[in-house]
Amino acid sequence: MWRLWCVGVGGEVVDSVDVVVIGGGIVGLATAAAVLEFRQGSTVVVLEKEAQVGTHQTGRNSGVIHSGLYYEPGSQKADFCVAGARAMHEFCSRHGIEIGRIGKVVVATDRVQLGALEALEARGSANGVETERIGPRGLAEHEPHATGVAALWVPGTSIVSFGQVASALAGQVESAGGIILVGSKVTAIFRNGPLTVVRTEAGLELSTRRLVNASGLHVDRVAEMAGHQPTVRIVPFRGEYRSLLPEARSLVRGLIYPVPDPDLPFLGVHFTKMIHGGVEVGPNAVLSLSREGYRRSSMRPADLADIVRQQGFWRLARRQWRTGLDEQRRSLSVDAFVADARRLLPALEPHHLGEFRAGVRAQAVDSGGTLLQDFVIEEHNDVVHVLNAPSPGATSSLAIGRHVAALTIAGF
Repeated sequence: MWRLWCVGVGGEVVDSVDVVVIGGGIVGLATAAAVLEFRQGSTVVVLEKEAQVGTHQTGRNSGVIHSGLYYEPGSQKADFCVAGARAMHEFCSRHGIEIGRIGKVVVATDRVQLGALEALEARGSANGVETERIGPRGLAEHEPHATGVAALWVPGTSIVSFGQVASALAGQVESAGGIILVGSKVTAIFRNGPLTVVRTEAGLELSTRRLVNASGLHVDRVAEMAGHQPTVRIVPFRGEYRSLLPEARSLVRGLIYPVPDPDLPFLGVHFTKMIHGGVEVGPNAVLSLSREGYRRSSMRPADLADIVRQQGFWRLARRQWRTGLDEQRRSLSVDAFVADARRLLPALEPHHLGEFRAGVRAQAVDSGGTLLQDFVIEEHNDVVHVLNAPSPGATSSLAIGRHVAALTIAGF
């Protein structure tokens, strides 16, 4: 094995660093940037296994800057989403990244959902989110082709390319003296006296005072590699999107969402105007047999084995098997997918659907089979593990990064 010698701030050659961040997604990059802001002159290295940053969850989401409407008041999701959305708008303004301030409607398609819509409105109010309760006429003013008995208008919801945000964060990290090493898959983590040593697949070794595990879809495995037994395990869910063909894009002005199931951390199939001008329908939430399984046929034996070994997964499956079958049906049948989306947009037809794409969500599940609703961040032995940061993780990333950075440098 050979040791990586890094050129630190001021050209000084060092063989150990202050902080190593595993994961070059938006949360890892935001953490690295915040560490360098809080402790100028620190040596910080980001290790990313792919050939570029932001490849997985960061680059494969819907691009929505959420307002904080959905989340339990006082939870980390609520606090970090509201603060993160504000910080994201400011960051994009400073870096010349385009944002679409288009707002969204959350639509109750029948009277049974009115209670849940009212509860959402109360949550939004408690979290300081601006909302307006509207009826069918008000809904038609915002989204002429949508239908429902009532809706919430949320003007503070925006759209952006989180891939562009990740690239800008990477530039900020490097400008502040940080180092980003792509193609650097971590294969071993061990202690060496007061330091933690991180080894990559290429045989590089870095000794560090503090380690941040922001490895997303593999965060529980990296935690175990570092000697930590996390309280949760990752179950991957594939979210599938279909674009609207150009002739159908006029059906959607902004963002059209259903009232979500309060027992699940998914927002349901919705319509999203993208920052590049297209419109997408989705995502569903299908169990993925590969942690990076972006095709329906994707299956990785090690990932499947990891799922079936989890006691929490089987408890979840026993409770939610009907929901799982419904999601699978919508994945395999275009007609079923369209029928579900038509509850919001009756004019949608199967021939309106174009290109297919997918992302995989790293969703934490506890041993009792509960899909964790809140973010989960744990510390162990000089390592901070970001164990659950799904949606609104991208929106919240700058706030999460500052929080994780504060925990990290507190150990110095």
